[in-house]
Amino acid sequence: MTGPFEPFSADDHRVRMERAVRAAEAAGLAGLLIAPGPDMVWLTGYTPPAATERLTLLALAPGREPVLVVPTLEAPDAAKAAGADALTLRDWTDGKDPYAVASLGLDERGRYAVSDNTWALHLLGMRRALPDSSHVALSEALPMLRAVKDAVELERMAAAGAAADAAFAGIRQVRFAGRREEEIAADLAGLLRGFGHEQVDFTVVGSGPNGANPHHEAGERVVEEGDMVVLDFGGLMHGYGSDISRTVHVGEPTDEERRVHDIVREAQEAGFRAVRPGAACQDVDRAARAVITEAGYGEYFIHRTGHGIGVTTHEPPYMIEGERQPLVPGMCFSVEPGIYLPGRFGVRIEDIVTVTEGGGRRLNDAPREIVTVG
Repeated sequence: MTGPFEPFSADDHRVRMERAVRAAEAAGLAGLLIAPGPDMVWLTGYTPPAATERLTLLALAPGREPVLVVPTLEAPDAAKAAGADALTLRDWTDGKDPYAVASLGLDERGRYAVSDNTWALHLLGMRRALPDSSHVALSEALPMLRAVKDAVELERMAAAGAAADAAFAGIRQVRFAGRREEEIAADLAGLLRGFGHEQVDFTVVGSGPNGANPHHEAGERVVEEGDMVVLDFGGLMHGYGSDISRTVHVGEPTDEERRVHDIVREAQEAGFRAVRPGAACQDVDRAARAVITEAGYGEYFIHRTGHGIGVTTHEPPYMIEGERQPLVPGMCFSVEPGIYLPGRFGVRIEDIVTVTEGGGRRLNDAPREIVTVG
């Protein structure tokens, strides 16, 4: 970790693993099987050198110590992980059956939640070792496991949001007209790193008609005078995510462009104002979508209103119709309505929001009104 934050301690990771076990018990699960990835990092502080065919697996189950199974050649690194003192390290050597090692002490007929990014190779190996067991995706069984952030996590989220705001302030000073989207995207990546991000996950620069594609990959199109440009960028800072969208205009916008931008800004504000403890995730989507629909652009709002964010930039919960999960203080997610007019332009405005006891708090403060660039 960089910056003013202390690294998470073994006690921090112990608390997280205990919380995960309690959640598994409450869901009627025999335990959790966690492969390398964001769940393992969050629970143990361990990031394996690389995801390989050699099994690395964290097994959490009620009534026993957490067990991290690793290849012997990687055991020294695992022993240095922040959470190593809160678990039992069990290694295996090449030529041995790692699944037999990993299944020791587990319920042969148990139902286990498996982290979403587990390789099929490893899940099938565990099924051979425990043929009468069953499995469910972790995000399906325990979608809220990482959703509620504690005070220290929220501080890191806020720092990442402030850095993204600073990157937006910086990108407003660069030249847009006459430059390729990919050049501006590189500027954005540099600004994010310059303001403290250790990882840049995406830098969407959608100019003119490309802005009508919400996940447009910045390419060779040259930005022109009169273009609307959708900017969507973020990554990880202090291990936690940022994600912000703003739409700028090269030169003075037309009346229609201003109107569409104003509608999206009003929708984003409505979504934010719907955030409060006990409200359903879908209420945020409904509030933002209603503004756009009433303005006559409902068919051009083609994605959910938001997604959770934390140690990854996309995670549960999701702000979408049908998601009845109640909002809880400490949850963090995006509120990002948009209007996308095919072949013409798009507009999106996005902030990261956290639920508070009294409503919601934005973690982005960059200007939401239309901004002109050169």
